[in-house]
Amino acid sequence: MVAPPPLPPRFNQMSTVLAMGSLAWLAAAVVLLVTWFTGDRPLDIWFLTCVVGAGLGGVGYSVFAWQRAAARRGSRTAQQGLD
Repeated sequence: MVAPPPLPPRFNQMSTVLAMGSLAWLAAAVVLLVTWFTGDRPLDIWFLTCVVGAGLGGVGYSVFAWQRAAARRGSRTAQQGLD
């Protein structure tokens, strides 16, 4: 059985993917907040969804960074392959 080839580096940079996703949620929340200030739209479930999405992205990024640091220091319980 032949092992599959490794992923290209651009698909392997999870910190960039997590940061961009969190920033997209945060940008959407800012847009909805601005429309609320101008009186065009009430703060509703869309705004709350964007805030929670940005918060969960931040939590996901912190867990990823924690696991990557554990893998770099050689912890046996850390995930492997998080260079």
